[in-house]
Amino acid sequence: MRVDSHHHVWTVSRGDYGWLRPDSPIGRDYAIADLRPLLGDITATVLVQAAPTEAETQFMLSAARESGGLVRGVVGWVPLEQPDRVGAMAGEPLVKGLRPMLHDLSDPAWILRPEVQPALEEMAARGLVFDALVRPIHLPAVREIARRHPGLRIVLDHGGKPEIAAKRMEPWAGEVATLARCGNVVCKLSGLVTEAATDWEVKDLRPYAAHLIQSFGADRLMWGSDWPVVDLAGGYRPWRAASLELLHGLSAAEIDRVLGRTAAEVYRL
Repeated sequence: MRVDSHHHVWTVSRGDYGWLRPDSPIGRDYAIADLRPLLGDITATVLVQAAPTEAETQFMLSAARESGGLVRGVVGWVPLEQPDRVGAMAGEPLVKGLRPMLHDLSDPAWILRPEVQPALEEMAARGLVFDALVRPIHLPAVREIARRHPGLRIVLDHGGKPEIAAKRMEPWAGEVATLARCGNVVCKLSGLVTEAATDWEVKDLRPYAAHLIQSFGADRLMWGSDWPVVDLAGGYRPWRAASLELLHGLSAAEIDRVLGRTAAEVYRL
């Protein structure tokens, strides 16, 4: 199985994509039909929320049900201050995880607030994955959550968003290495090109990808496109090609893990 573990769809007129500017190059509608021609050998995907509303989750579930089996899992959103909403969402078989948009919140330690912990406990009990959309400043809080909730499977989205354009490794590299020591954390090899300069080359990405591979190993690394956001930095196919170059040197079994098996296991596809 080849899996794209991280992509989106959206209909702009729904009106809850506060981060998406009308004048953005990606400020238009994107549907599963737009994704299909790009997939190549990919046969399964995970659809991830792009708006912090429960209406977004229902919109994604509709898209998944209409995808003909392509979308095998949805990472949705609920207000984590309301743990009962976690239980309600867990009853939907296509919902594999939940994602608060932590990198948009003013408090980098928001996820550590006492009122959020019951929802995280409920997620662990229900087998839902916690997708962590964060920047380097949030990594200590993610590590603390991993320590507090050892039964919660955590997926670090976009490698924790290293500052590639600035050619800065720290504090990201140290925090990632420490976080990777938590056995309940896995990582997505995704989103790197949108953190790089607009004229990025594979060599610009290599130190960051190599650090993720070294820290997590192939068993805890999964590939994702971050489409259509990736269109801001070259597009789906250039990122896919770059990723295969970045994985060069791994064994065939390790590449299989990164390109599919890890995601299939973590998200129960």
